[in-house]
Amino acid sequence: MNGGIQAGAAALREMAVNGLRQGDAMLAEQSFARLLELVPGDVEALQFLASRHLVRGDAVRAVAMLLTAERARPDAPDTLHQLGAAQMATGDLQGALRSLRRCLQLAPQIFVARLRLGITLEQLGETHGALLAYFGAVNAAQTQGRWLNDATTAPGLQGAVKHAIQFIDAGRRPVFDAVLEPLRQRYGRAELARVEQCLAIYLGEQPAPLPDPRQKPKFLYFPGVPSQTYYPTSRFPWQAELEAATAAVREELMAVLAENQPLQPFLGERSPEELKEHLRSSGSQAAVWDGYFFYRHGERYDEQCARCPRTSGLLDSLPLVRIRDHAPETLYSVLRPGTHILPHRGVTNTRLVTHLPLIVPSDCAIRVGGEIHEWQEGRCVTFDDTFEHEAWNNSNETRVVLILDSWNPDLTDVERLAVTDLVEAIGDFNRASEVPVPTG
Repeated sequence: MNGGIQAGAAALREMAVNGLRQGDAMLAEQSFARLLELVPGDVEALQFLASRHLVRGDAVRAVAMLLTAERARPDAPDTLHQLGAAQMATGDLQGALRSLRRCLQLAPQIFVARLRLGITLEQLGETHGALLAYFGAVNAAQTQGRWLNDATTAPGLQGAVKHAIQFIDAGRRPVFDAVLEPLRQRYGRAELARVEQCLAIYLGEQPAPLPDPRQKPKFLYFPGVPSQTYYPTSRFPWQAELEAATAAVREELMAVLAENQPLQPFLGERSPEELKEHLRSSGSQAAVWDGYFFYRHGERYDEQCARCPRTSGLLDSLPLVRIRDHAPETLYSVLRPGTHILPHRGVTNTRLVTHLPLIVPSDCAIRVGGEIHEWQEGRCVTFDDTFEHEAWNNSNETRVVLILDSWNPDLTDVERLAVTDLVEAIGDFNRASEVPVPTG
């Protein structure tokens, strides 16, 4: 581009932008049209003029302009999104499908594009794909405080969003009913009555009848079981074997610490600002909560298990929750001096958390539902983490407990089978919708 054309293009772009600032769409359109004569591949001008053609109902011309813009900048999500919308308006649903999917590959967070993808798939008769797209769109939007009601939804999208929510409400129930149906056939509906209510609560068809206001599961509430913060060891006969193995488990832990075996941040990689929402330090050292994992979200850490064979062998022998991609979760939980784990809640009351304390300095404790428990080395403590809970180590030494998760003992064997199938199906559905899968 020579200097004269470049200067002219810059002047026209400024006129167009000024027109937009002043609310003069006609001036902006005229300026962008003249700019396009100088620079036929200018993406900004092409996108604006295409939007004007769409407003006037000339979708064919809009598509032509956006295809030019897409060739000039092939990996621009906003162009692909706009192109997909224009192709929908012309009835080119396959073209819209390609454009919207490419847009979401590049920018998965554009929930309006995902909504349009759902509309396109529904029009093509791909109902399950539409259900996944709608669910992903609504979930992403509501996570950001959008589409919660008419006030948080753009007027032009209100009808489409309401339709998507109705489609989700009608579509998810058959998906999960199909998961439970084999168990209904095998064991009878009476055995699954509480599971049916659990599913209805998860789907928002009925409120959770929480007997204790301190209890608020983040994911799945199972009704009809006692609501309590701590559970006595007598409810878990296998804990006697675990407590008896404390010395062997501690010996392997001490070797891990002495050899500086790699630990993982329990909360994952987060910025210092993000960590402030979860951890606080009572001293001069940074707050640190690490884990040496044997299983996490159901994935076995073979190297760690091999490094601590007695601990991992013991854990493998216990009746832990085993749900694909979710559980068990077993680890040495290492809380550094001065670290306070701030109040938080777990995902479901179908499973409980057990700590086997291994190294417990003074001034270390856990509070569950407002009730404080001070760890005692070699003595298990089991609690329902759907109650708000926190833990702290105000000493100058490291605190370590072995953490594992087990089934709530008030679920029947059939209910455990059903919850396993249901949670796995929810996880599969969420992943296919590109929605974050709930974890502990």
